[in-house]
Amino acid sequence: MKKIVLLILGGLLMSCQSPAQDKEGEKESETLYKVTKTDEEWRAQLTDIQYYVLREDGTERAFTSELNKNYEQGTYVCAACATPLFKSEHKFDSGTGWPSFDREIKDNVAYSTDYKIGYPRTEEHCATCGGHLGHVFNDGPRNTTGKRHCINGAALKFVPESNE
Repeated sequence: MKKIVLLILGGLLMSCQSPAQDKEGEKESETLYKVTKTDEEWRAQLTDIQYYVLREDGTERAFTSELNKNYEQGTYVCAACATPLFKSEHKFDSGTGWPSFDREIKDNVAYSTDYKIGYPRTEEHCATCGGHLGHVFNDGPRNTTGKRHCINGAALKFVPESNE
């Protein structure tokens, strides 16, 4: 009798799925953003690579963004809605081929969990329009935040300090 009860209990435990399993490959929640446009409006406004990155959660090839090696003073804004996202003083050369920052501008970046490659990663979005920016990792500079915001250059526009 004990064996039957254990088998039934084991079967029940193995058949249970957590909510995280149901969301695999999806964003944790559908958020309403201040700036919303139709797919046609985004396509008309953005370049092909910007649309791919910002609206389709794509990733540009490493070392292809001119912003990766940009060392001017200024602010990096969302290429879709111009929300200020990162300051140049928080940018560092991570060697990964993408613009990297050790912190974001508070409240201007939103986060979700991405399971697209089989394990969870923290995905970053513009908090104003929802555009996909990149991912944040815990392997950044230890002398500051320890974070590496690995951001697609196509998701950003740079505003030099003299133009702010």
